[in-house]
Amino acid sequence: MEKINWDERGIIPVVVQDHETRDVVMLAYMNEEAFNLTVRTGTMHYYSRSRKTLWLKGETSGHTQKVKNLYLDCDNDAILAVVDQKVAACHTGYWSCFYRVLDGTWKVVGRKVFDEKEVYK
Repeated sequence: MEKINWDERGIIPVVVQDHETRDVVMLAYMNEEAFNLTVRTGTMHYYSRSRKTLWLKGETSGHTQKVKNLYLDCDNDAILAVVDQKVAACHTGYWSCFYRVLDGTWKVVGRKVFDEKEVYK
């Protein structure tokens, strides 16, 4: 297997794309343990830089990401994860974390698909 170039903190950025819509739904980070869990279970796991802990995507919300493919970029320092996204990726209730576009100011263009206050009680 190609060697992953983990950064000085031992993490790598992961761009996450839905396999059906091809939408980029989020950006997260993995450490080696999260990567190995993802490969072993087929469900996306990440490393929280702020909490300094592993997390399973959808652990609280049920909005899991099943792995379809993992791609390593040409410099071995970024991963593209193509996933089957359940419900939504963003904790704010939007399908994608990239739900705003710059048009003079940041304007919401994405679709909200759940009420985060109900899901994260």
